[in-house]
Amino acid sequence: MATEIERKFLVKGPYKKLAYSQLYIKQGYISSQPDRSVRIRTKGNKGYITIKGKGNVSGISRYEWEKEIPVEEAEELFQLCEPGIVEKIRYEIMVDEYKFEVDEFFGENRGLVMAEIELGSETEDFPRPSWLGEEVTGDTRYYNMNLLKKPFTKW
Repeated sequence: MATEIERKFLVKGPYKKLAYSQLYIKQGYISSQPDRSVRIRTKGNKGYITIKGKGNVSGISRYEWEKEIPVEEAEELFQLCEPGIVEKIRYEIMVDEYKFEVDEFFGENRGLVMAEIELGSETEDFPRPSWLGEEVTGDTRYYNMNLLKKPFTKW
């Protein structure tokens, strides 16, 4: 089993010029249950199916399994998804040896810009660039599956 250790932050300053890549992401959920979610995603010209388990108390760690699938199959599987699609541009930024993924959301989640960093342990120290804002790791409102049910513009 793979465990994802991830921290999430709001973004409070300029970041786009720091990005070494950017990709359009579209995702939907076949199942958005808190204990187990099944996500379909296209990222650039690739498709993915991802299963995530319930997060631990801190919200930092949870089980994650992901498999790349043909983008055409991902597009077909969107037909099975629950209502709603999350759309965003992902900017990848290196700070020292750490990769931050900064997501700029669109549609009903427009105005939300969030950074994520994956770590090797929950206690790992990492750099905090000036554009990194408030930590929202344990706040379930910021989970992508919850942004479908209650979009950012409706908070």
